[in-house]
Amino acid sequence: MTMPQDIARLQSQMRETVKSHWKGFLIEGIVLVILGLAAIAIPQLASIAIAIFLGWMFLISGALGLYLTIAAREMPGFWWALTSAALAIIAGLVLLVQPVAGTLTLTIVVGVYFLAEGVATIMYALEHRSQLSGRWGWLLTAGIFDILVAGAIITGLPGTAAWAIGLLVGINLVFGGTSLIGMALAARDS
Repeated sequence: MTMPQDIARLQSQMRETVKSHWKGFLIEGIVLVILGLAAIAIPQLASIAIAIFLGWMFLISGALGLYLTIAAREMPGFWWALTSAALAIIAGLVLLVQPVAGTLTLTIVVGVYFLAEGVATIMYALEHRSQLSGRWGWLLTAGIFDILVAGAIITGLPGTAAWAIGLLVGINLVFGGTSLIGMALAARDS
């Protein structure tokens, strides 16, 4: 069981670690903001780059999975593992050979995700409105925003496939980088 003094000591160690490495966090934050702004400025290129990156990830993980599955073919579930590895290799090859088409598939998945996330967030907000006092409205707003983003992405297909993934990843990088910059500057000043 974790004791309060253990938690306090861990928090203190984390603060000291961040403080001693604040420059690294600052540099990382700046790089993320720059990459994010580039993705926002050229979302089509960023979308294709993400599809290619995911293609390599699938291809490498599938090849490794295939090797390990064949090496351990006596294990139960061999055919399922073999099927999984083959699907990863195929998905990787498709994304590498047809990255533009891959962005369409990725955009559909992201659109469906935002739709599901929005509905879940709205239901969560409504279910907890009595416990979360005035803050449940923020959850409700976030859920509605997710559904609006999903609607814009899905109804705009196939045109949104050219820019949606790159734009969303760019926005995420800017917010993540800004958070790291803020954390680094706060650690420096503490």
